[in-house]
Amino acid sequence: MRDYTFEDMKMIERKNLGADVPLELFRAIRLIGLNQSLPAGGKGTTMTIGRQIGKSLPVSSVEELLQLIEDLKIGIPHIISRSEQGMHIAVDDCFCEGLPVQEGRMVCDLEGAIMEGALMKIYNKRVTAREVKCNVNGDERCEYELRF
Repeated sequence: MRDYTFEDMKMIERKNLGADVPLELFRAIRLIGLNQSLPAGGKGTTMTIGRQIGKSLPVSSVEELLQLIEDLKIGIPHIISRSEQGMHIAVDDCFCEGLPVQEGRMVCDLEGAIMEGALMKIYNKRVTAREVKCNVNGDERCEYELRF
């Protein structure tokens, strides 16, 4: 049995309901199903899942990754700073925007891990992602520090 690929995910043949699912379902899976149901808020699980998804994305440059993140409606990313040691990426219009503020809480580790996995593939080196700002925390947008 072979593993699924990102290209397999594009094979959608739903005649009546189409390709879209509501954001509230994604939020429910992420925040109720994983974050509230697993130890440590599910962070280990979402980081592992995100890295694997990132590695499977059909991207070969940072620009392609950022465009795909927007195309998939994960959010609207842009680079705040970039160096040989890493980059700082902001994501506007993230999935969590509009949720009730809970100071001290960061919930977008999956999105950071997706970038981490994709950048590992692009640069062929170890990358670590850390969410440093989140809408849920009361921040204006979600932001990530990615270190090479």
